[in-house]
Amino acid sequence: MKKTDLIINLLEPLNWNTMPGKDPGPQIKDKDQYEALRDKGYSKQKSARISNSQGAEKRGGKSGDYEDRSRQDLYAEAKKADIKGRSKMSKKELMQALRNN
Repeated sequence: MKKTDLIINLLEPLNWNTMPGKDPGPQIKDKDQYEALRDKGYSKQKSARISNSQGAEKRGGKSGDYEDRSRQDLYAEAKKADIKGRSKMSKKELMQALRNN
């Protein structure tokens, strides 16, 4: 076997069509839901947690929109989530921090 044949054989298993970092990996159970959540701006951690939870599509949606809540309510939620710097955040910043947590 020639050296060039050996190199080609070693490189064949590599998939050159995928971009690094695009595939969430085998630990994600529902990759479509994960990608949809990432497209909406959710963090990688939160997207993985939601897409891996059992029956996630049947739950949720009860808390209402952040836009309809007061800054005080958002601050309380941020405190529960232990978001750093929450006391100096505006309502808009609190909403973004809660969505990305």
